[in-house]
Amino acid sequence: MKIKSRVQLRKSTKNKLLNELVSTFGDEIKKLSDSKFECVKTDKYSIIMVDNNPLLFFIGDEIFPTVRGALEINLNSNNVYVDSGAVKFVSNGADIMSPGIVKSDPNIKKGDLVIIKEENHGKPLAVGRAMMDGEEMTGKSGKAVQSVHYVGDELWNLSI
Repeated sequence: MKIKSRVQLRKSTKNKLLNELVSTFGDEIKKLSDSKFECVKTDKYSIIMVDNNPLLFFIGDEIFPTVRGALEINLNSNNVYVDSGAVKFVSNGADIMSPGIVKSDPNIKKGDLVIIKEENHGKPLAVGRAMMDGEEMTGKSGKAVQSVHYVGDELWNLSI
């Protein structure tokens, strides 16, 4: 991944991003308010570095935590939990199939960005886009979440 630019965000831009995230995830995001935010543009992603850690990134025009960001911030909404049998596949970038989902946030709507976590320890494994509502994800067949970013990919391994 090649870095094209890196600039520190203005306070007004940073506050706007934080407000967007608070509307999705609640007050847990506010613990980032005293941190330094930089926007790093690469050939694939626009990443928000928070105190030199890639904790947020843009998927299209939506800002969302990276897997590392979900791990550090410990977010409790937009979560989809998979059973231990799915962990290996999710960690390799596979889309998440409904039979592997044990629990999901009922407020998730089709098209929302979600955090995929493993059921036993609640550790984030991936970020994806919901292909169905949260209430429909468990107990059905078919693809429930399209994987966008996962543990071990180049965004996870990014070091600047």
